[in-house]
Amino acid sequence: MALGEIARAKGVRLLSLETVDSTNDEARRLIELGERGPLWIIAAQQTKGKGRLGRTWLSPQGNLHASLIVTGCDEARLAPQLGFVAGVATLKALRHLCPGQRFALKWPNDLLLSGDKIGGILLENIMSPTGDARNPTASVSIIGIGVNCETAPEGLPYPTRALRSIGANAPSAPELTGVLTDAFVETLALWRQGYGFSQIRNEWLSCAAGLGEEIHVALAHETLIGRFEEIDSTGRLVLSCLEGKRLIEAGDVLLGPRPVLTETPR
Repeated sequence: MALGEIARAKGVRLLSLETVDSTNDEARRLIELGERGPLWIIAAQQTKGKGRLGRTWLSPQGNLHASLIVTGCDEARLAPQLGFVAGVATLKALRHLCPGQRFALKWPNDLLLSGDKIGGILLENIMSPTGDARNPTASVSIIGIGVNCETAPEGLPYPTRALRSIGANAPSAPELTGVLTDAFVETLALWRQGYGFSQIRNEWLSCAAGLGEEIHVALAHETLIGRFEEIDSTGRLVLSCLEGKRLIEAGDVLLGPRPVLTETPR
């Protein structure tokens, strides 16, 4: 594994591991020891890959298992926007490496190829002590990204796919790493701690799966049906239902005539 030239020039660092329980968990341990990034942690294999809501993310060798530690989000309320930054950066990298393929983003954090899930994002935010009485805590973010490069899990209640299915020219995990780390530097600079979120939002919406269509959204205690209008200025999904518009902060978007629940990695 190697960082891209732009990332190296900007002082981004890389910790490459053969095996780890979870790259997000390793990032958390390093933050507790004082790490503030920017640091990528990439493992050839995870033994306890993490997904949203405590779900498991299968992590065989050959796929991309990566987490980025970043600091500098002045307001903790802006940290969730980094999930959209990650989605835009990853789609840029995939489209660069696989021109002509139908990649899309599914709210809030899934990566799709021709409608099949090929990866996802898990964002975690930690308030870490600074030792400064005036500003006692600082927000440190962990952005976990998983992409099925070589193999996709089987037996799940939704379609999955690996980049390898594209053909012999499909990028490997190391090839994706170089392009992704460069795309992340550029996309973070565009975001500028939230000041550029409107442009990130526009780019995200330009490749959003199900936009303008009827979708199902599974919440903790109900499933909503409505038209996917947009995401608002904070990243909430705007759903137009029979009873009016609903603003959704967390949930699972279900696409297709017979939608099924998805999982999201790390």
